[in-house]
Amino acid sequence: MSATHRAAVLGSPIAHSLSPVLHRAAYAELGLDDWSYERHDVDEAALPGFVEGLDRSWAGLSLTMPLKRAVIPLLDGISDTAASVEAVNTVVFTEDGRRLGDNTDIPGMVAALRERGVEKVESAAVLGAGATASSALAALAEICAGPVTAYVRSAARADEMRGWGSRLGVDVRIADWAEADEALHAPLVIATTPAGATDTLADAVPAAPGTLFDVLYEPWPTALAARWAEAGAGVVGGLDLLVHQAVLQVEQMTGQDAPLAVMRAAGEAALGGRTPGVSG
Repeated sequence: MSATHRAAVLGSPIAHSLSPVLHRAAYAELGLDDWSYERHDVDEAALPGFVEGLDRSWAGLSLTMPLKRAVIPLLDGISDTAASVEAVNTVVFTEDGRRLGDNTDIPGMVAALRERGVEKVESAAVLGAGATASSALAALAEICAGPVTAYVRSAARADEMRGWGSRLGVDVRIADWAEADEALHAPLVIATTPAGATDTLADAVPAAPGTLFDVLYEPWPTALAARWAEAGAGVVGGLDLLVHQAVLQVEQMTGQDAPLAVMRAAGEAALGGRTPGVSG
């Protein structure tokens, strides 16, 4: 049967994306036989033309880097959540032809943490200061009662994190990346750095750490996550985040409750049976 409802993930590069695996698993479980979900390599220059070329069969888009901000001028409106970090990872096309943007990364982070029993923390540490770090701050605005220390490599990144903290109502304190070992003593540590960036911290994991949220899912486990798990502490991983944000996307695009367990199992199978826990 040809698809009468279409969705896709856009980004560049995009071949690595697990989003098709998760969304297709949801469609199969929900009996949505006339829905399709593909991946398209689209950069910032090509995005306007791609969006303008979509017909009424399209239900929605998932967006990864470098499109989360580039898409905003092409939309008819964005949610308060997306506006808070100036990043859209979800576009839904309404029946009356509007394009509405949202950010499911932020509630996805909160849901992934709550699933592992992390409801509230008194303080937290963020490793890194890129786009994912701003989403982490937005999530922490909901669950962290006290200060968040951001460990960064440059003064420019420090200024960015201070700006996001001010905007989101988070008490952000800045520390140099050279002191990142100290981050590992926080009740909650969110690692938002690229693969390999935290490997040298693994030997500094304390005997009784709090919870680690490492946003990577490939490779998994990271050296830091492996050592954290060896210490018997809670680890939330990139697949947890990817699944929870995809659940929200499926629900917005289809109007049905998404099958979380089925989607997670599909993601784990695609990663070779590992249980991880950068999204996209």
